[in-house]
Amino acid sequence: MRFAVNLSMLFTEFPFLERFEHARRVGFSAVEFWFPYEEDLEAIAQELRRLRLELVLFNLEAGNFAAGERGYACHPDRRQRFRETVERGIEVARRLGCRRLNALVGNVLPHVPRLDQRRVLVENLREAARALERWGITLLFEALNPYDAPDYFLHSSAEAFAILEEVGQPNLRFQYDVYHMQRSEGNLTYTLTRNVDKIGHIQIADSPDRGPPGTGEINFRYLLGRIEASGYGGYVSAEYRPQGPSAESFGWMREVLP
Repeated sequence: MRFAVNLSMLFTEFPFLERFEHARRVGFSAVEFWFPYEEDLEAIAQELRRLRLELVLFNLEAGNFAAGERGYACHPDRRQRFRETVERGIEVARRLGCRRLNALVGNVLPHVPRLDQRRVLVENLREAARALERWGITLLFEALNPYDAPDYFLHSSAEAFAILEEVGQPNLRFQYDVYHMQRSEGNLTYTLTRNVDKIGHIQIADSPDRGPPGTGEINFRYLLGRIEASGYGGYVSAEYRPQGPSAESFGWMREVLP
């Protein structure tokens, strides 16, 4: 399997631009992060080139993340804003050589019927995927668990797969976050292996504390073995909270890998 590391959750004891080199030092050749829009893009591009790192994923702009916003792809009154974030995402992805963009779909609007929000989400994802397809970029979207993100529109993989089928774009895939899906619904192995053709990226952390694999309730040795046997060809990205220095948190790769 191909592994990546999320620089928005690991190596955060260092300034952002220094995290790339620390990831390389511990053996990663691929990285991801959440939002690059406030960072020095040219400096990021230079670090990627210098260290021969592949940037495999970042998120479309998602509003005021610190205040609880989680995107707006399902918001009827923010469709133009979503289009603008897609165009900006494409611009940044091309500059940084990234082939996957993840869309946070947004929080539920209490005054808008859920079916109306779902219709807008389907239309926005279809339009965005078509825009990204011209540049060879895959669009991802994800579900979050209802404990960490109770207001988020999408909590289940089943609804996500139904939306993916309805959108019908070949470059749209589900981003399967093992931590979120364990807390939301469990049944990880069955869901992942049965739907491997619909999954474009996997992120891992243990549950319930979002720590490194092996610190919680998930049997990662079994799960990762089944993912590998399924023929999944994408990246598996470490996106957890280290319980000490980030560089010392990767013992799980020796202990739980098949």
